[in-house]
Amino acid sequence: MLRASGRRLGAAVAPAVALVAGMLSSLVCCSLLGPSDPVASVLSPYFGTKTRYEDVNPRLVLDPEVTCTPVQLVALIRHGTRYPTAKQIRKLRQLHGLLQARGRGSAGGRDLGAALADWPLGYADWMDGQLVEKGRQDMRQLALRLASLFPALFSRENYGRLRLLTSSKHRCVDSGAAFLQGLWQHYHPGLPPPDVADMECGPPRINDKLMRFFDHCEKFLTEVERNATALYHVEAFKTGPEMQNILKKVAATLQVPVNDLNADLIQVAFFTCSFDLAIKGVKSPWCDVFDIDDARVLEYLNDLKQYWKRGHGYTINSRSSCTLFQDIFQHLDKAVEQKQRSQPISSPVILQFGHAETLLPLLSLMGYFKDKEPLTAYNYKEQMHRKFRSGHIVPYASNLIFVLYHCENAKTPKEQFQVQMLLNEKVLPLAHSQETVSLYEDLKNYYKDILQGCQNSEECELPKVNSTSDEL
Repeated sequence: MLRASGRRLGAAVAPAVALVAGMLSSLVCCSLLGPSDPVASVLSPYFGTKTRYEDVNPRLVLDPEVTCTPVQLVALIRHGTRYPTAKQIRKLRQLHGLLQARGRGSAGGRDLGAALADWPLGYADWMDGQLVEKGRQDMRQLALRLASLFPALFSRENYGRLRLLTSSKHRCVDSGAAFLQGLWQHYHPGLPPPDVADMECGPPRINDKLMRFFDHCEKFLTEVERNATALYHVEAFKTGPEMQNILKKVAATLQVPVNDLNADLIQVAFFTCSFDLAIKGVKSPWCDVFDIDDARVLEYLNDLKQYWKRGHGYTINSRSSCTLFQDIFQHLDKAVEQKQRSQPISSPVILQFGHAETLLPLLSLMGYFKDKEPLTAYNYKEQMHRKFRSGHIVPYASNLIFVLYHCENAKTPKEQFQVQMLLNEKVLPLAHSQETVSLYEDLKNYYKDILQGCQNSEECELPKVNSTSDEL
């Protein structure tokens, strides 16, 4: 990463020290969320994968100084804020209808159920997970920040060499387009951006085999996605004491029969608070249904699902992402080779737009956010300080960034190329060393098993069933 002037620091400063000090001692900070954000809810830290990006990273580092020159950036980016899915909207409509069908409540006092019955639903089936304007803003602002943080890589000269990939889902395609609009704003302040198809770098290319690798892994689909027992701990927690306490409390608060409610309806009510906050920027009455203790329990319910379906719960969850991990290192390898031959880097910036379901398996594969004990339906209290909190890892617009540096005055050839990783624009310590920077060769050696021994065709192949039997 460069200073604003584009000059590098002197070689007297050790590259590793400079990389660390540069990121941690920023010259400029950009605050997206002030300490007294009037819209923020006390429940905001517990919304899981429905969390706003600014609730995870309220202060973002800009413009640090380091010794070495960045030569390539590979970013994996989750789409921006989106509408609820059609499935979630149907559940919300069911709950809303339940509230409208009940009586007006007891005489006197505040009737939250009546307030919610009168509160406009605001979501229709056609919205079905589409990117909202706030999501486009997420992407445009991310583009502006990254362009300011890495001015040499996002230079006007490199614009035509940007490489963008995306999932086929509209929210990802639209996120990529909004990111390009943000870059246009960076290059041409005040000028309206042209259609993405007319931009020099062209629109993002769809590649579901990389961005939705889980859809192409038969072992994952059979053993996890379509397996009714794979999410046992999720279903067990729904009927456990923590969720049942919330169920009874919400039934009393909304003055509806407890038998008319279930854990799914409680969860959709909680997520509606998050959607209204993220999409509309309002603290809706749905937020008043829950307190912080409820939010912690509901966050754990969501984390259980993410853990067992996308995280460390089953090995295939993470191993299914091998192809994506290897693809990232193929880009880095190519940049190293081109730099060694004194050739221009053909793809200085590679941007890939996917999902929470893209990022979580990859981070799990790399060894991050793994707790000593698995998350289960029965250890909620023991997991209060767990590492695996999906809302802190993959909120809307979350991003995992690999930055390859070249250090011309390195003492040895091995020290010429170094890597730093950022998660949500904050330095991510290396899993093998807990340092904030690694020699590229050391990083490759640490992940040697994945880079050389993880073949998607083998990992995702179902075990063959021997249909023959030996005669006695």
